[in-house]
Amino acid sequence: MTTNEKTEKQPLWLLIEEKIFGLSAGDLEAGNLEQTIAQMAKALDDTGHNVSKNGGNLLQLRGALDERIKVGKAMMEDFNSAVSALKLEDLTNPRTATASLTASLADSWPALKEYDRKADILHIVNKTRLDLYIARAKELGGEEGIRYLIADGVAPDVIVNRMGISEEEFKRVNAAVEAELAEKARVKSLFVEGEGKSDEDVVKKLINENVTDELMIEVCGLDQATIDGVKKAMEEELKEKQRLAEEEAAKKKAEAEGPSLDNMSNDQILEYIESIREIMDFTDKEDEIRVMSEQSSIPKVIVDVAVSGPGELDKLEEKAGG
Repeated sequence: MTTNEKTEKQPLWLLIEEKIFGLSAGDLEAGNLEQTIAQMAKALDDTGHNVSKNGGNLLQLRGALDERIKVGKAMMEDFNSAVSALKLEDLTNPRTATASLTASLADSWPALKEYDRKADILHIVNKTRLDLYIARAKELGGEEGIRYLIADGVAPDVIVNRMGISEEEFKRVNAAVEAELAEKARVKSLFVEGEGKSDEDVVKKLINENVTDELMIEVCGLDQATIDGVKKAMEEELKEKQRLAEEEAAKKKAEAEGPSLDNMSNDQILEYIESIREIMDFTDKEDEIRVMSEQSSIPKVIVDVAVSGPGELDKLEEKAGG
């Protein structure tokens, strides 16, 4: 429900009741009543309502004064008291609250049930509701208070003015709220996609989509125990995948490097030495030697010896019986 503030001309019945509220007992005595009516009519004329020269409006004024005298107090005394007693929990639905407020006063003030007054009373109820929301937001303070009003649909200009914040501050908080709402909508969509699957499968999907535990619980109604269980299972799966990947990487590395010296016969060693000497006759740069040796499938251990220093290859060749 969007809440705005509007400055509008007050309805005549409410102006009459407010002015009656300010009268003294002496103003209503028989000898003073006509003068009081004349003074009130002129004062009401000044508000933009034609009362002194409008028979219907003048009758409305006299009728309200008759009720005041009959009941023994001003209607606004009861009305203001009832409005002041309203709490936020009473105002969840302003129309329902308006109906309840009117019903509570109707025995003493039946005119409040008149059709043309319903919208005016609803306006007062909505204003009271807004005032209470603003007061609550100020109690919360800072960003929490601003978020509270945004969630209730209070208009941006009202939030800025009533909370005394800059437009930039409002835009910053509102952007954060919109981003959070968009994320909740995304999570809800992902959850719907998983309809028919087990909670565990749904949680796994949400985790892979970087959904927080808080949103899984809030938006999807999942419980923390299930989430924690899936996370633990996924950790075990990840560890196993990592172990297998490391084994595969080690295997490929070993295959790329070739056999160790212990796993080669002397004839194989001498054959590889001969091949690498041909490469070394072509270049003396280590990086080129290694690239060309890899292309020729010469084991890394032979290459390491060849580039380790002068005479090292000769020593290996001699040891192999060359």
